[in-house]
Amino acid sequence: MSKDAPLDETAVAAYLAQSPGFFEHHAELLASIRLTSPHGQRAVTLSERQMEMLRERIKGLELKIVEMIRAGQENMTLVDRLHRLTRTLMRTTDPAALPAAMVTTLKHEFLIPQAAIRLWSLAPAYAAHDFAQSVSEDVKTFAGSLTLPYCGVNAGFEAVGWLEDPGTVASLAMIPLRHGDAVFGLLVLGSPDPTRYAAEMGTDFLMRIGELAGAALWRLRPT
Repeated sequence: MSKDAPLDETAVAAYLAQSPGFFEHHAELLASIRLTSPHGQRAVTLSERQMEMLRERIKGLELKIVEMIRAGQENMTLVDRLHRLTRTLMRTTDPAALPAAMVTTLKHEFLIPQAAIRLWSLAPAYAAHDFAQSVSEDVKTFAGSLTLPYCGVNAGFEAVGWLEDPGTVASLAMIPLRHGDAVFGLLVLGSPDPTRYAAEMGTDFLMRIGELAGAALWRLRPT
């Protein structure tokens, strides 16, 4: 390269990357370097620019910490609500009262506008109860096919008709109730908010509710 040829920025950057001791040997250059501040067009020294970058990084970390604290508080609230639901089911000694206790507590603790439970293949003693009303084979097949709770828009599912005011339901969650491999019921949660139960939402918590309900309501099955 001739002396008059302009320096290539890539070559300079590569040289500096390969020469970590360059600025130790030429420390006076650091004071003369000027960069544009991201907070305006004023020029700042390299050290000032590094401080600004550090402050921005600290600010980003602080926001992440706040978000983690918020998420932790929300998770703790959910755990408390699930604990109260579990306690209610354990205190319900009459098996026939379990479905109503489940629905009432879910609606109260999790602010669910509408909820319903239907069970099948129950002991004959419970045949006259509302939760044991006839369920079509299509619903039973659908419930048995669910490996995860269904969350999404109300597409005219038969199970929506179990709710108190099905005409107002815009989104819903349907949770199969099982014991082992046997599916013996379906829990339906409905909301007028079309975004309350979205297809992309996580279902881990709904699965826990389904497992809890299935374990509690299994007492209604024939012995």
